[in-house]
Amino acid sequence: MKEHIGFIGLGSMGAGMADNLLREGWPLTVCVHRSRTAADRLIAAGASEVATPRELAAACDIVILCVTGSREVEMLVKGPDGLAAAASPLLIIDCSTSNPSSTTALAAELTALGVTLIDAPLARTPKEAAEGKLDVMVGGPAEAVARARPVLEGFAARVVHTGPTGSGHTMKLLNNFVSMGYSAIYSEALTLGAKAGLTPQVFNSVISGSRMDCGFYQAFFDFVLNRNENAQRFAIANALKDMTYLASFAEAAGIANPIGAAVRNGFATAVTTGHGEKFVPALSDIVAGLNGVSLVGPPTT
Repeated sequence: MKEHIGFIGLGSMGAGMADNLLREGWPLTVCVHRSRTAADRLIAAGASEVATPRELAAACDIVILCVTGSREVEMLVKGPDGLAAAASPLLIIDCSTSNPSSTTALAAELTALGVTLIDAPLARTPKEAAEGKLDVMVGGPAEAVARARPVLEGFAARVVHTGPTGSGHTMKLLNNFVSMGYSAIYSEALTLGAKAGLTPQVFNSVISGSRMDCGFYQAFFDFVLNRNENAQRFAIANALKDMTYLASFAEAAGIANPIGAAVRNGFATAVTTGHGEKFVPALSDIVAGLNGVSLVGPPTT
């Protein structure tokens, strides 16, 4: 018999993940964190609902969290009506992008209560979440990962066990460092090109199909060239949050990360100038605008 799954965080990624689990026959109970839209759809399709994380823990064997980051995870777990308050043996799978130091500390606290926490952050997009084709990086004890694997495979095409608890979130930060680094480089290169009279179309004609081409590049440039707002649905504010986690991790490890600092500063500038809710490819327009050029239509200089 399949274990009973609880889910908190039915946003752009979590909604598709939960849809897949329900379709594959996992008993599912949801607890609304922000929006009711996906929850109402899931309930109509057969899911149950509870009002608090504490009730969710009491009703379920495994709870999946897919929220913004460590602050939200800690509130949902340790709050007065949090998951830990149920005092029941539970496996918590944190699919958020959290700070590894928070993850390891929280896991240690929960172990003393008979609760197991593993980290399972995600790669790819809401499209792959809906299709059940996400990539998942899992940190945790081998037996807990083995128990979680059938659940994760309900919405993932690839599940990689990265090592002990916290290693999944570490790998996710490195993954996002690379992708956000690309975003910052693309944005600055496009601005330099526009200043010199080179359009994004010319830039793309050289990079597309070359050794510098990749899936991330194609998604980013679907916005740059086609103005597809949904090409890469990851908010700039969340990118800044992840790069801040990376800086914290690097400091704790005693590692100098000047490139990471530069990437973080680029996203910090975008947030402080009022663009935090835009998606990451819009960084190209923000950097261009701050430098007095446009990537849309004829060059302005």
